[in-house]
This record gives sequence, structure tokens and C-alpha cells, in this order.
Amino acid sequence: MSRVEVLDRLIAKELRADLGGAVIIGREIIVLGQTGSTNDAILRIARPNSEEGLVLFAEDQTAGRGQRGNRWESTAGKGLWFSILLQPKIDLNNSPQLTAWAAEGISDAIQNEFSLKTTIKLPNDVEIDGRKVAGVLVEMRAQEKAPYLAIAGIGINVNQSLEDFPKELQSRAISLAMALGRQVDRQKFAVAVLRNLDRTYAKRFAS
Repeated sequence: MSRVEVLDRLIAKELRADLGGAVIIGREIIVLGQTGSTNDAILRIARPNSEEGLVLFAEDQTAGRGQRGNRWESTAGKGLWFSILLQPKIDLNNSPQLTAWAAEGISDAIQNEFSLKTTIKLPNDVEIDGRKVAGVLVEMRAQEKAPYLAIAGIGINVNQSLEDFPKELQSRAISLAMALGRQVDRQKFAVAVLRNLDRTYAKRFAS
């Protein structure tokens, strides 16, 4: 592993410190070296009394999922692959609101941090120049004798080069580094995304 890769590793303690006083999202943060799917991993860790807002990142996600069972390509150490444990105060049939909230939060963070123009391709993709830079997968889970859980799975392409994507995706995928022409500090951008999601979630779903 190169020195650059070592320096760019996500560190849970530093993420929490940089995030500061999170209202809900980011009060607890876990970073795994590798997992299949962060949505599955956070469910294994979560318990009925788990605190809402738990965030689980994986440096390497080997079986990331997208909408309609599609595979999400998660190049190790080059993106942000994470899931958030939520207990939103909405009816189950309003769960698409969570997908829209997450996509909007990612889109706004990209625009605020990098002044890049983004668009949201409904229901769950964020694009730059018509190419996918991020995606959201919200999964609902019922619990016995406890409020239902919502898991918001998020993938953001951060530092990939074109060659990091499979040939069949190279015309349809983009990373922030490709759009900017430079590498991005993943830790700093992760904090910006979580801060924006925390602020907007508290307003829309926690009251």
C-alpha cells in the first residue's frame, strides 16, 4: 500500500471529531476494512436499542448493491461506501422520501464543496455531465416489538480514474477526481456529506 493510500484511509475517531456535534447522523461511526455490502453489515451490527444515526463505512465493499439488484462497483479505497441506520418518523409507504433526501444531500454537498454542477436522475442517482457519480439504496426492515429501521446505503465515486471502472461502465460513470482533474480528500468530503445529511434529516424526519 502506498503512502498516499495510507494517508487517505478513513479513520472513525477523526471523522467523529471533525463532524463535531452531530444531531443524529454520525453520533457513532464505524469503518470496516472490508465487507460484502455495508447495508448488510450495518444490520448485523445494529440491535433494537442501537442509536439512530449509526454510520458504517467500508474501505472495500465487495458486493455493493444498487437498485433493481444491480451490482455497485466499489473500487477499494477510492470512493465513499457507507450505510446509515435510521428510524424516520414517516409511514412505510413514504419511504421514497428517504431516497430523495439522500440524493439531494449528496448532490448539494458536491456542489457546495467543489462548485460542480450535479443533477439527480430519479429515483436514486446523482450525475455529473450525464454520468453517474453517486447512488442511493434505501432498504426498510421490520423489527419485533420495536420501530422499523431504514438503512440508507450510499456510494460516491471519489478518486477513481476511468480505468477503475469496468469497460461497460466507462461511458456512464464518473468520479469527483475525474470531474475536477485532481484527487479529493475523502475524509474531508465524508465529513461534509455527513454534516449536510445530518442537518437535513433532523429537519425533515426527526421531528
